[in-house]
Amino acid sequence: MKILITGSNGLLGQKLVQLITQESNHQLIATAKGKNRLPFEEGYIFENLDITNKTQVDSIVEKYQPEVIINTAALTNVDQCETEKEDCWRLNVTAVEHLIETAARYNAFLLQLSTDFIFDGADGPYLEEATANPISYYGESKLAAEKLIVESNINWAIARTVLVYGIAHDMSRSNIILWVKKSLEEGKEIQVVDDQWRTPTLAEDLAKGCLLIAEKKAKGIFNISGDDLLTPYEMAVKTAEFFKLSQSSMTKTDSTKFKQTAKRPPKTGFILDKAKKELGYRPHTFEEGIKILAEQLK
Repeated sequence: MKILITGSNGLLGQKLVQLITQESNHQLIATAKGKNRLPFEEGYIFENLDITNKTQVDSIVEKYQPEVIINTAALTNVDQCETEKEDCWRLNVTAVEHLIETAARYNAFLLQLSTDFIFDGADGPYLEEATANPISYYGESKLAAEKLIVESNINWAIARTVLVYGIAHDMSRSNIILWVKKSLEEGKEIQVVDDQWRTPTLAEDLAKGCLLIAEKKAKGIFNISGDDLLTPYEMAVKTAEFFKLSQSSMTKTDSTKFKQTAKRPPKTGFILDKAKKELGYRPHTFEEGIKILAEQLK
């Protein structure tokens, strides 16, 4: 099968390229805006692609005619989306319109990545059928993209995820595990929120979930996240315990103590029954995720 990925320089994009080149026989076209930031070039073709440019999208899809397009490209910085609304909409919504039109023209299956931030967090964890009610502009943009896809006449799937963590090849992104580990090793005083709940997702698990959807061309919405419902404080405690670090400089706090531009939903997280049953999706536990990151750090 021929698969085209957008956003291959991002954390999920990198993990997908790794997974598909190492564990499958699919032909892979990896695309991202700018230079290829992956440390290896074997097993796939790389193309520079700005998905907000309709002409570029048409040209690349026409050139390769993939059976499946996986759109991982997005503006995911929640606060940045609040202050740079035009950029957010262009990348998270308008670009998806381009992909839908091109997928329709070349009969490609489109897998769109979405988020728990389409929910208000009043009664998580959520099933796929739950009613969306975003409380941030980021959430609004991702929900708008979902609606475009659901109302289109193409073959599609939506993979919703939660708080993705992992290690990018260029270490370009931190995550709660790396932040807690580094802070405690340096003896820094840190305050960690204990009144928000998520089901954190190992990037490798999300990549696997996306590949399962792509291979089955499984139509519909799927929750693809971790299985453990945790607060950031609980994640921090598990991190400290794994690395055998003193927790004396770590205190729990609540989200009202932090000034953030965008509102965060208090309790999200996902129920994974559908993905487990229909896709055979099996995520790692959070402790297993920490262990995988620790191995990669070596």
